[in-house]
Amino acid sequence: MKQTVIGIFGGTFDPVHYGHLRTASELQQVLKLVDVRFVPCAVPPLKAAARAPAALRISMLKAAINNYPGFSLDERELGREGPSYTVDTLLQIRQELPDTPLCLIIGMDAWLSFPQWHRWKDILTLAHIVVVHRPGSPLHADGELVGLMKERQTNEAADLNAVLAGRIFVHEVTQLEISSSAIRQLIADGLGANFLLPDEVGELAKDSGCYNRGVS
Repeated sequence: MKQTVIGIFGGTFDPVHYGHLRTASELQQVLKLVDVRFVPCAVPPLKAAARAPAALRISMLKAAINNYPGFSLDERELGREGPSYTVDTLLQIRQELPDTPLCLIIGMDAWLSFPQWHRWKDILTLAHIVVVHRPGSPLHADGELVGLMKERQTNEAADLNAVLAGRIFVHEVTQLEISSSAIRQLIADGLGANFLLPDEVGELAKDSGCYNRGVS
């Protein structure tokens, strides 16, 4: 079967950094994704709002992925009112791509809170779930997640191309101890964030002043 799998990578990207980019690159190779769509969130339902305005986050993402074939930017959540529910985004993409397998890329923290997501059971009817975690760290699952893992987990990347949705794939990614919050703190302290994010992204973040102390 021809490989047509698309990755959906959501988040506030406040700012985007090499941890995001490395994760996307590894999954692109391992899962043979024809496209990894970065989907910046407007109003995160379970997290604090982004510090950087939407226009700046778009500019930083464009700068970050500009030279990476197979990476793209999807701005649909920024143009939608109300909380940025993942299920709404997947419903729209599924309508546009009815015959394309979709992989929703999430981290371990998001996986642990998955049963709290809006219409979380519907998500598995629309996409596969790809859980990324650090090497050596256990894959936690309790409550309803235990049953999901037993029923739906696969260790074969090819399975994600065989059906449109519904499988759970777990992948260890290269450990890069980088966080957006730490980068924001460095910039607020007047320190450089070199080697943590692309230079152009760092310049945009610094020049905007949005992460400076006292700016909300």
